[in-house]
Amino acid sequence: MIKKLKIDKPIIVEGKYDKIKLDSIVDARVIATNGFGVFKSEETKSFLRRVCETTEIIILCDSDGAGRLIRNHLKSFLPADRLINVYIPDIEGKEKRKKTPSKAGTLGVEGMDAELLRNLLEPYSVNAVQNSKGGITKQHLYADGLLGGANASEKRLELQTKLGLPKELSSSALLDAINLLCSYDEYKELLK
Repeated sequence: MIKKLKIDKPIIVEGKYDKIKLDSIVDARVIATNGFGVFKSEETKSFLRRVCETTEIIILCDSDGAGRLIRNHLKSFLPADRLINVYIPDIEGKEKRKKTPSKAGTLGVEGMDAELLRNLLEPYSVNAVQNSKGGITKQHLYADGLLGGANASEKRLELQTKLGLPKELSSSALLDAINLLCSYDEYKELLK
């Protein structure tokens, strides 16, 4: 049995069958919008806004017209800097449970090959983020006291010195440099 990908960000999908498919591939919170139900449900919108206050969210919708509408609707009320858009390829076919193909004639998330979905989501897995260069976000800088807290500028300057970086970097430029130079583990080691 293949080990599930551990992803610490929630993943939004369209329906329950998409959720079932992902639950077999990832160890993550998978949230189904109930398709177009998200357009009318203020409770769902409120819930998703609250989730975005604490973490980024991965959006994984079908590539057809309905999937694009749902993705765009989500983008209309959720903060852009908290969204990670993952796109499935256009693959002709129909889901096994359906009698006829979709209007677009392409597979949705539920019909995608498990290995293909793993490959699409692997860059967001905990191991990939922690063991590759990059993957450090502004949220990490906030959580580690490098932004927005007492002595944040002194802490940033100390980190910049350890990395041999210029002293006059903006926080965005520092984040870019950290992601070019450090894996997540290396970054955490520098903070000690």
